[in-house]
Amino acid sequence: MSIGMILLIIVSILIFAGLAERVLDRLRLSDKAAIAIIIAIVVSTIFIPDISITENVSFNIGGFVIPMALAIYLFIKADTSKEKIRAVVAAVVAGGVIYGTQRFILPAEPEAQNIDPNYVYAILAAIVAYVLGRSRRGAFIAGVVGVVISDLIQMIINNINNIPAPTRFGGAGGVDTTVIAGVLAVLLAEIVGEARERLQGGTAKKNMHYEKGHFASTLGERDKNTKKDIDEKRGDNDEK
Repeated sequence: MSIGMILLIIVSILIFAGLAERVLDRLRLSDKAAIAIIIAIVVSTIFIPDISITENVSFNIGGFVIPMALAIYLFIKADTSKEKIRAVVAAVVAGGVIYGTQRFILPAEPEAQNIDPNYVYAILAAIVAYVLGRSRRGAFIAGVVGVVISDLIQMIINNINNIPAPTRFGGAGGVDTTVIAGVLAVLLAEIVGEARERLQGGTAKKNMHYEKGHFASTLGERDKNTKKDIDEKRGDNDEK
């Protein structure tokens, strides 16, 4: 069984066990919606073949359309413009890193590669997506879109050099680099993010709370609540 399918199965188990509720909340997804997306990716991968745009360009529903649609949804749901900018920058950088690794680092001959390069690209995309995207949403967006950008770069260069190599966006469906990168980016963001939150939640953060991906001071809220209580008491006294 491929790594992509294993990841999808693990995510499904976590959702059914209720262990992914925190992540789904931050992704603005319900349990049912997440399971429906996973089922759609798997079913479309099995039953729907790649759809050709031109002779050398095609795309897959489960490996490209569904994860891209989810990335666009999360981008729209992002809390701040800063989060959106981070996601875009992370996606562009991830795309450049993947293409650079493919072009200049990994050996060109498949038989000389000890690991499937698609897994290498997914891991690179996930790391860059988390480091620059920061939030869970930003990490997923950057992971998915970063892989698509690298495919676009390769397609453009092939056209410029008249190389008839095919470009398949999400061609492997549920086991494609696009899907794996998005899932790995979110898992990495959750694991590292959770560890950082626990480390930062000590005495240095006792007057702060975690909100929208970062710590915010609660002192101002306390002052507002205190002022509100005072105003209410004054109002009661005035009525008396």
